[in-house]
Amino acid sequence: MLRGALALLLNFEEDIQVVGQAGNGSEALALITQLKPDVCLLDIEMPVMSGLEVAEELKQKDSPCKVIILTTFARPGYFERAVQAGVQGYLLKDEPSERLAEAIRRVMEGRREVSPELVFGTIREANPLTEREQDILRLIAAGNSSGEIASILHLSYGTIRNYISEILNKLEAKNRIEAIAKAEEKGWI
Repeated sequence: MLRGALALLLNFEEDIQVVGQAGNGSEALALITQLKPDVCLLDIEMPVMSGLEVAEELKQKDSPCKVIILTTFARPGYFERAVQAGVQGYLLKDEPSERLAEAIRRVMEGRREVSPELVFGTIREANPLTEREQDILRLIAAGNSSGEIASILHLSYGTIRNYISEILNKLEAKNRIEAIAKAEEKGWI
């Protein structure tokens, strides 16, 4: 419903035309590839693939489509990933439609647009997890056992246990579930 209302409001702008809408990240990626829009608006937390995952995929494909992420979350890890994915806009979902339309225009001019409230939310502690630890925690969150993770990453079971112990220690978590929750809350995985 929100997606449809937003599309309707943006279509009222004389210089903006909505060419497609998607219900999840995978659909969005397919539509962007097919329709080749100038700008895409992506919700940070879409089903199947997040907006950040879509933006990262577009960057890998060298897509000329400019990306604006819409979010309700001022999570530092999300902002860092958005910057690394080369997004041109990082805005709050509840911005007035006029502000969003203006941000689209400015992004088309080659500028970057970020909601000030989101910038202040990014000032925080650094991610204590290494890339490998983040990968392992993502695999745990996906439901993989230590043995399965060892097989996937071509490491020994003992090495995986050591990594998990270090993850729990760094995040000051009592168990895997708490570690996942803390890392997701901060946008680190």
